[in-house]
Amino acid sequence: MQTINSKIKSFLKKYNLDSKDLVYLVGFSGGYDSMCLLDILHKIAPKNKIVALHLNHKWRGKESDKEEENCKNFCEKIGVEFYCENLSPKVSHTETAAREARYKFFERCAKKFNSNIIFTAHNKNDNAETLIYRICTGTGVSGLQGICENRDIYYRPLLDVKRCDIEIYCKANKLSPNNDSSNSDTKYKRNYIRAKIMPALSEVNGNIYDNLQTLSVVAKEETDIIEEYLKDITKKITKDNKIQTQKFLKLSQNVQKKLVYKLFTDNNLDYDRKKILKITEFIKENSISKSGKTCSLTSGLWLFVSDKIICTTKVQNYELPVITINKEGKYSIGKYTFEIEKFTKTVKKFPPSQDDVAYVDLSKLEFNFELRTRQDGDIIQPYGLKGSQKLKKYLNEKKIPNHEKDNLLLLTQGKEILWAINLGISDKIKVVKNPTHRLKIHKREAK
Repeated sequence: MQTINSKIKSFLKKYNLDSKDLVYLVGFSGGYDSMCLLDILHKIAPKNKIVALHLNHKWRGKESDKEEENCKNFCEKIGVEFYCENLSPKVSHTETAAREARYKFFERCAKKFNSNIIFTAHNKNDNAETLIYRICTGTGVSGLQGICENRDIYYRPLLDVKRCDIEIYCKANKLSPNNDSSNSDTKYKRNYIRAKIMPALSEVNGNIYDNLQTLSVVAKEETDIIEEYLKDITKKITKDNKIQTQKFLKLSQNVQKKLVYKLFTDNNLDYDRKKILKITEFIKENSISKSGKTCSLTSGLWLFVSDKIICTTKVQNYELPVITINKEGKYSIGKYTFEIEKFTKTVKKFPPSQDDVAYVDLSKLEFNFELRTRQDGDIIQPYGLKGSQKLKKYLNEKKIPNHEKDNLLLLTQGKEILWAINLGISDKIKVVKNPTHRLKIHKREAK
């Protein structure tokens, strides 16, 4: 039987965390679990820099401060760096709010200490209690995976260790962990599960913790298989990062719902079965819409559905300025750079226009243009046509989704559209012999 020390050594090797150059950050409440973890890491990795991270919630007054002092003293005793912050009094006194604040604290620490390794001391009992909690509040197969052994920068070496073994270790090594009095308050749901539900389940089956751990592992294996299958399906029905509506509709209803579920999880959105069914139905109802319909997922994210595509779109919370262009050069608008430059070459055949590049003849126009988004009354004379038409009709003929129309960039003169960028140029600036200018637009790299 492996000792806790050997289990943690195996864990470090499994995730390639056994290098002496790595900085270990450890979430350190000072309780049995985190004190056990910190003590063992200090012993098996003496050459690594280890920082104990303590967040004082200040919810229990002097008791909280005493726990902080105990944590600090323990770290000084074993020679581990101690770092502490106080929780903002604005954070509401709920389990969820405390958890969110704790992980924000960890993320700040990761930047402060330039480390991408944060150990938390979740154990096998925690995982079992989490599964029971999720079953009670409603979950699917993916929720039965329980607490992940590794997620992003977070690692949990004690996840396969029972709480009773952790307590034995602390006693054998004469450690003096904090004993948070709020852990016995059964008004908190997880405490109630720990104090009332788990003992009752142990009466039914003495191996309940091991069996729930096995369920967690099996659920992860099943979820991995589903994810692999969905990845293959998504490739087949996606083009230019947009799901093809008619291909989506040919899938079975269960696969459709699973893809909608993935849409929620990929965008870190809260979901339940009711929401998934609602969105699946929205897709079906609007799968014959030519111009498309949108549905709000959050205040800043919408789902767009038309007879052609299904995609998410972010709401633009700002209006782009109107940029006056009265000379050649480069101009910035939003996240784009627009260039207008003279084209002096005399060639028999000039390069064809592309979505982001256009060769044009501006010799018959006064050099006074604007770069902007659409406005009421805009018109365009499409390339190859004699008469003008409303921009709205032009965009409809190009089958531009409604939610994209207001974000299109246009080179204009008055109400006349000269270049609908990425769509086409006006016949009024078409090249007959040689172009006078080259127009170009590109997205600036994020800094």
